[in-house]
Amino acid sequence: MMSMVLSLQIIITAFLFITTTATATASASSPPSGFTMDLIHRRTINSSSSRRSNNNDTYDQLLSSSSPYADVVFDNYEYLMKLKIGTPPVEIEATIDTGSDMIWTQCLPCLHCHKQRNPIFDPSKSSTYKEECSSNTSSCDYDLYYGDGTYSKGRLATETVTIQSTSGHSYVMPEIVIGCSHNSSEAIRSTASGIVGLGRQPLSLISQIGLGAFSYCFSPEEGTSSKISFGSNAIVSGDGTVSTPMFLKEDKPTFYYLNLDAVSVGKARVETLGTPFHAVDGNIVIDSGSTAFYLPASYLSLVRELVEKVVTAEKVDSEETLCYKTNSMDLFPVITVHFSGGADLVLDKNNTYMAFNGQVICLMIMSAPATPFAEKAVFGNRAQSNFLVGYDRSSLQVSFKPTHCADVTQAMPRDSTSAASSFLQLFHIKFVLFILVLSLIRP
Repeated sequence: MMSMVLSLQIIITAFLFITTTATATASASSPPSGFTMDLIHRRTINSSSSRRSNNNDTYDQLLSSSSPYADVVFDNYEYLMKLKIGTPPVEIEATIDTGSDMIWTQCLPCLHCHKQRNPIFDPSKSSTYKEECSSNTSSCDYDLYYGDGTYSKGRLATETVTIQSTSGHSYVMPEIVIGCSHNSSEAIRSTASGIVGLGRQPLSLISQIGLGAFSYCFSPEEGTSSKISFGSNAIVSGDGTVSTPMFLKEDKPTFYYLNLDAVSVGKARVETLGTPFHAVDGNIVIDSGSTAFYLPASYLSLVRELVEKVVTAEKVDSEETLCYKTNSMDLFPVITVHFSGGADLVLDKNNTYMAFNGQVICLMIMSAPATPFAEKAVFGNRAQSNFLVGYDRSSLQVSFKPTHCADVTQAMPRDSTSAASSFLQLFHIKFVLFILVLSLIRP
């Protein structure tokens, strides 16, 4: 009898221990192997009431701040992630950017800062902010320069970062390396607090959390939710999915390169083969932080010529891009991009053309600005909208699946270690222990 009581005590103790452990696991704050977050889509320039109606002015406004990669100044599309930094946590909104490697936010004291929606982070009020160098050295200093000439300068530090998934779970990530920007270009017209870099280098968010894959789905409709997923939640598969190799370059280690084989305008195809743009090891950067689709000028002229053959409307005089005085998208041809490996993306007209004031429609494929840091070819976020885009950093593949991103909420999986999963595990443990108790009590 004593032995049976002792066994029951051991089982009850084990039961309580496992129950407590499983419950703790269900509410664990470290990121799971897969999770999804909401993104905010914001128009930063052209949605304002001060939009100019003059065609040339409208176009100047369109191009005045364009950047081929890692940009925080968007003429049209900006996708922001909400996260909290510090202890106590302070919420910021930061632009997700596959063309840069750092997580940074504007910090007090701010010598030069662009305007942002959220209060500027004050590191002196955070108990977990720590610079890993002495205050009298410059080893913690960083300087970032972007393709449009804007910049961020500040100090590197470790800080606690908290993120919230679409399943309602908050995950706390201690000692994440961030940049505390005390000097950012006043030319930055984004309302974001900073940038969440998703590039290939060690300081990017995807590298620091140690998950090998991420995906996003950008809705072009302002006011609708877009999504970004990490780890096991980032798998892109199913009908309509196409994949293309990802190329890495040692001299430009941040970027994800794809190989663009051709562009079709309607049924007419322009090969890169035979042009200086042709490559077999990556000739275009895929970038979530740039709005426009950039091509080298010589190759772009071939694409424009085909568009000009189709569109019958009156042209707007411009040296920089192709614009027409019309309000009818029906006049414009469908454009298809052909990536290596047979990944053909038929782009919606809203991916490749932009309407201004109901009077002018412009081709949103243009020549990259002549700045020192500019890439000559960039596949920007406007062209990627309404595609589920997945980056598998292990298999070096980028996948695309046509998706109406505003409706993607129901299609996203829950966190891999969600409370529901933990509850099922706990129920199984309880059931097994219950059977053991019965076996010991049975005479």
